[in-house]
Amino acid sequence: MSNNTSKIVTNCQICGQTPLESILFLGYLPPAEDFHSIGERPKEEQSYPAEILYCKNCHLVQSGLIVNQTVIFPKSYAYISSNTKLLRDNFAELYGEVSSMFGLKQEDLVVDIGSNDGNLLSNFKDKAKVLGVTPEDIGKIAIERGIPTLLDYFTKEIAEKIKKEYGTAKIITATNAFAHIDNVNDLVESILEVLQDDGLFITESHYLLQLIKMNQFDSVYHEHLRHYSLHSLKYLLETHGLQIIHAKQIPTHAGSIRVYAARKDKYPVQDTVPALLDEEKKTILSKEALDDFRKRTMLAKLDLVALLRDIKKRGGRVYGIGAPFRGTTLIKYVGIDEGIVDCVLEVQSSPKINKYIPGTLIPILEESKLYEDQPEYALLFSWQITDELVQKLKERGFRGDFIVPLPTPRIIKNK
Repeated sequence: MSNNTSKIVTNCQICGQTPLESILFLGYLPPAEDFHSIGERPKEEQSYPAEILYCKNCHLVQSGLIVNQTVIFPKSYAYISSNTKLLRDNFAELYGEVSSMFGLKQEDLVVDIGSNDGNLLSNFKDKAKVLGVTPEDIGKIAIERGIPTLLDYFTKEIAEKIKKEYGTAKIITATNAFAHIDNVNDLVESILEVLQDDGLFITESHYLLQLIKMNQFDSVYHEHLRHYSLHSLKYLLETHGLQIIHAKQIPTHAGSIRVYAARKDKYPVQDTVPALLDEEKKTILSKEALDDFRKRTMLAKLDLVALLRDIKKRGGRVYGIGAPFRGTTLIKYVGIDEGIVDCVLEVQSSPKINKYIPGTLIPILEESKLYEDQPEYALLFSWQITDELVQKLKERGFRGDFIVPLPTPRIIKNK
């Protein structure tokens, strides 16, 4: 990689096609994990262009730049999967679906790539053998919970190690991770190295259909190398002899897609696959749809600026709620600073507290400040779980109103 930190994407990450068409450019973003302590003086930092490109051949929407994994996923990676109820419920539902549709035996091995704190595997534990793979220190939490975890990146070498020491896997999962790993064709080959002949590969990724329909430009950051449609996943997996047998939309991350794949002709293809492929053809696989997305992104930025301008002119205070990585994209693209949003609040256990939002001087503080200060507005950066957040904040005593930035900026009155 150039300068050991990034490389420009010139050929499609799946099929190698060139040239690629630019869909959206959001400016330059710092790494989403680049938190600095409150009080630290601003200094020179690296930022990377945030652009997404489209491949007409395999329909993959992808990042225009690949940043080194050690920059994007440091050992101190702060994201904790189990903190989100929607994800906990989703993984419980996934386990139930796998069990009812395909069955599971005590001796079956389930491997989770990008296993984080073991949230997904906790549902399979005690019903099958489990093994997590994650490079971050957060994997130590899973180990403490009794979930064996390799603290490393999933590579060909790790795949060979798993096969040698644990055997082949009946199920391999990659949830919110399959779009984050470079050299995706090598990744699929490594998965096949470990997968049993009749095994299942299950992946969940943020879904391009919902990204475009719900105007989720804030999901564009350097952790997300690829924004999959079912068409692009089908092209990728079929290249390696895998067949998609089931696909469904799920609510996580404001709209994701769950896909089941197996070696060709091992299982019947369910009606869900052609149905979703047909929906994509009608809604997102056109130049017009992508151009409309770019236009709506620009208008959402202007609408949010106008909404915040009016609030600040009236002397209103705005506190942000939650510091997800997508929040940094929103803040930087819209041009929000500490004069517009006084602070961003996180739950007491968050390692982000007493840090600045990356690339800004907006402080991240403990959530109790919301109830002590009672600002007029709470801006929900984790807007994809608006209902959950609004209910929780009301129950805890917040009396102000809520700003939901996307898909279209709006205010929810606190009645």
